[in-house]
Amino acid sequence: MKVTRDKTENSQVFLTIEMDPAEVDGSLESSYHRLVKRVSVPGFRKGKAPRAVLERHIGRESLLDDALDNLLPQACEEAITEQEIEPIAQPQIEIVQTDPVVFKATVSIKPTVELGDYHQIQVERQSVEVAEGDVDAAMEGLRQQYATWEPVERPVQFDDLVTFDIESSIDGEPFINKKETQYQVIHDLPFPAPGFAEQLTGLGPGEEKRFSLQFPSDYPKDELRGKEASFAVKITEMKEKKLPELNDEFAGVVSPDFQTLVSLREQVMTDLTHRAEEKSRVDFEERVVQAVVDISQVEFPPVLVEMEINRLLDRQSRRLQMGGLKMEEYLTQVNKTEEELREELRPLAVQRVTQSLVLDGVADQEKFEVGDTEIDDEIENIVKGATEDKEELRKFLETSQTRPVVEQQLMTQKTIQRLMEMAESRKGGDA
Repeated sequence: MKVTRDKTENSQVFLTIEMDPAEVDGSLESSYHRLVKRVSVPGFRKGKAPRAVLERHIGRESLLDDALDNLLPQACEEAITEQEIEPIAQPQIEIVQTDPVVFKATVSIKPTVELGDYHQIQVERQSVEVAEGDVDAAMEGLRQQYATWEPVERPVQFDDLVTFDIESSIDGEPFINKKETQYQVIHDLPFPAPGFAEQLTGLGPGEEKRFSLQFPSDYPKDELRGKEASFAVKITEMKEKKLPELNDEFAGVVSPDFQTLVSLREQVMTDLTHRAEEKSRVDFEERVVQAVVDISQVEFPPVLVEMEINRLLDRQSRRLQMGGLKMEEYLTQVNKTEEELREELRPLAVQRVTQSLVLDGVADQEKFEVGDTEIDDEIENIVKGATEDKEELRKFLETSQTRPVVEQQLMTQKTIQRLMEMAESRKGGDA
């Protein structure tokens, strides 16, 4: 076996490996002995056909493919050892030629991180202000939440909730046909077709209307683009939204803990302030981390990005499953292929990998450690916050695969917290 180290770039080592004919023939012989026991060759008992006969039966290429499938990974591993390379993932193998057998191996190695002087970063934390207008908007939101729908006898207006019978078709085929279905008449609502809500305004209880609507050429559903739908609608009931008055009685409806509207408003102010403070903290954290990334130089193999994309897709798939939707169904709904979705996630994956490597570099330089007691306490906190199957969750978190994940999360939290303290102390020192 002859190994040539072509180049090293982007934390990848590129090797060209030429196999000795004797090594290839030895692997072919091993493949013959393995396959002859599994392949039925006419005129021979299983396992008894000579190699030349087996080759003619299955084709030399099939025998060679099997031989190389077993030979090349082992040869690649030996080449990596010979070159004293420390891989961080399975190498990528590409066969260049088969006579003689030559293949290329791309080996991902440890990323390199050159940190900037993160002790000097300056990031200003945004001040938190909750205006009276914000409280007014939140109170109005509560009014909307506790609104009631009451029957009315008048023509339909926007924002009404109507009950109607509907029959419709597209190109003579049934489209939407329902009895006693409810629909809120919202201006510019694109469902079931653009302009449908506008056709209902002015109708009274018991009135019927027939109309046609054209789907635009850029409608989200491909199968409806450019089509014309015919509708027949009969209004059977109308309701309008009644908003409660903002008074002490309303405060008590929201919660018995509130005796007056003033106490409810104070709580709303407190809640908004807490949310604003949390948003400010998260924003400050993100900007601090980005500030450290901006002054650092990071090089890593592309395989780390692909692994991160896989993690993001897996997390999205689990979220979809919780909502009763499969990834394939979701891709159909959004009219995308998995590859297109992967490309959309790539910038986020690059950002996450870069930030993770920089934070790991800071943790190493600061010599941060996470003790077993800290991990135990974090696991206990996670279990306490669970609503069910606490013991099963505890067993899962204590496994040898999951415990290091908890440790890494704690290390990241500790690193970010220290960077935030540095940024704030630096700002205070400059002041």
